[in-house]
Amino acid sequence: MAPLLPTLHDPSPIRKYDRAQLRQLSDEVRASVLDNVSRTGGHLSSNLGTVELTVALHHVFNTPHDRLVWDVGHQTYPHKILTGRRERMPTLRQIGGISGFPQRSESEYDTFGTAHSSTSISAALGMAMAAKQKGEDRHTVAIIGDGALTAGMAFEALNNAGVCDCKLLVILNDNDMSISPPVGALNRYLAQLMSGNFYAAAKNVGKSMLRNAPPLFELAKRLEQHAKGMVVPATLFEQFGFNYVGPIDGHDIDSLVPTLENLKHLEGPQFLHVVTKKGQGYKLAEADPVAYHGPGKFDPQVGLVKSAAVAKQTFTQVFGQWLCDTAAHDGRLVGITPAMREGSGLVEFEKRFPDRYYDVGIAEQHAVTFAAGLACEGLKPVVAIYSTFLQRAYDQLIHDVAIQNLPVVFALDRAGLVGADGATHAGAYDIPFLRCIPNMSVACPADERECRQLLSSAYEQNHPVAVRYPRGSGAGVTPHLTLESLPFGKGEIRREGKRIAILAFGTLLYPALTAAESLDATVVNMRWAKPLDVELLLKVAGTHDAIVTLEEGAIMGGAGSAVLEALQAANVQKPVLQLGLPDRFIEHGDPAKLLASIGLDAIGIEASIRERFVSSAG
Repeated sequence: MAPLLPTLHDPSPIRKYDRAQLRQLSDEVRASVLDNVSRTGGHLSSNLGTVELTVALHHVFNTPHDRLVWDVGHQTYPHKILTGRRERMPTLRQIGGISGFPQRSESEYDTFGTAHSSTSISAALGMAMAAKQKGEDRHTVAIIGDGALTAGMAFEALNNAGVCDCKLLVILNDNDMSISPPVGALNRYLAQLMSGNFYAAAKNVGKSMLRNAPPLFELAKRLEQHAKGMVVPATLFEQFGFNYVGPIDGHDIDSLVPTLENLKHLEGPQFLHVVTKKGQGYKLAEADPVAYHGPGKFDPQVGLVKSAAVAKQTFTQVFGQWLCDTAAHDGRLVGITPAMREGSGLVEFEKRFPDRYYDVGIAEQHAVTFAAGLACEGLKPVVAIYSTFLQRAYDQLIHDVAIQNLPVVFALDRAGLVGADGATHAGAYDIPFLRCIPNMSVACPADERECRQLLSSAYEQNHPVAVRYPRGSGAGVTPHLTLESLPFGKGEIRREGKRIAILAFGTLLYPALTAAESLDATVVNMRWAKPLDVELLLKVAGTHDAIVTLEEGAIMGGAGSAVLEALQAANVQKPVLQLGLPDRFIEHGDPAKLLASIGLDAIGIEASIRERFVSSAG
């Protein structure tokens, strides 16, 4: 049979395919996903699990007129392949290439940009109600995973959607269940029956006939709920006002297509529960979906192979080891993560201290307030959270932690640029949004050793402290295995120079030291964005002609702004050059190349300083 995928430039021909062609197309898309991810790196397990569902959706719905809204979006590679971007897949997550997540600017088929979880139902409901208000006949489909459904925002949207009369279909992509006998032939039949017009009409006729006999109506209602409840977990979603259908096999085209066709013609909010398997069709990923969640480049015939080279310790690993060591020393410590055990380095901590480990699910708001409650009772909570995800719990940070001045440590992983995941995951804003909060302190370690020491400094405090550190490894400075801390709120001079002083916050200290050699500039390792070491700042300001601030974070409101505020408060007039992330979103790509592109490597730092101060002095 001739290949189908090379002939597709948009999804419209898929709508005419028969079932055999849809199955063939699914196989070709799965092979394309595996081939491309093995060459570029990226999300694999989740994309292998959504192939048939994606093919069925584009077969049944008239995209892009009908809206598909993906939750998180890391499972949209099949969607991208089917919507005219197959030939660009080799550029995935690279500078100038296509994103690993949906982006409205990339394709009209990407109806809503995303990369954080649990936004799809809210966005899809907004689109569906807009279509109704404008008199446009279109369907809107939200595709959300079982993990994302643990977030409160998803339930807020369900609660709102259930009382809205619009063409909204929510698909729960459940990849935590096994595809067992209840999801087989019987359930395929039941799903088609329950999604059909006959069932909907019969149910409504029966209710209208029995309304005049309330006891019989209530009995029939309970019997119906009980009968459906024996084969499907319908009650919860029907209480929200949805018509629940499923669960069905999300890899079975013969289940997906007729069920979606039936649901397409029903009125009101619909809820379809599909069961999929992460890594489907690639045995190695099926066996270990976590390892293949976001692999780098690999040979699909061999699978993932550990590098023979000794890798530098990452900041995440430094944090994980510090957490275990501190927990062994202090029984009050508890570790909290909002569903990022592996990413935040808590795997070993969970093994060693299972009774002090809390994975609260994708629930950042809850995670922060939960930590506040633990702190109220004398425990010492450490919240391991990506910088970008702490944005989702800002009110809780202020209202529940800072106002009450509770001793919660926030270990902010992925501070600064994160590379291939792009703007949605960049930790660009934590210094500005944290330093403006009373009682909150912010530490910026320059390397792995300082990261461990400043985590200990943060833990010693009796108020909230955040320690921000980047993804991956740094300068490679081996941490001491003690729990020694560094002085709170104090920096250090790392290089004595003349005329120009570079104040570095975080890991950009090392390119600053390189740039300073040819400039003969002083370099200060500030360590703390708040409290600022004002004594050291004023000392340096008094002995230099100009100051440069350097941070891998937003310039606006960042550590450089803190320096300007402190100088102004002390009535010190001094030229200041602020270097950091510009006032625009930085897209995906190699982190080193991205930093170079905005002048935050050693060459760029030196060039900016020469342009501002050295040339003007000449």
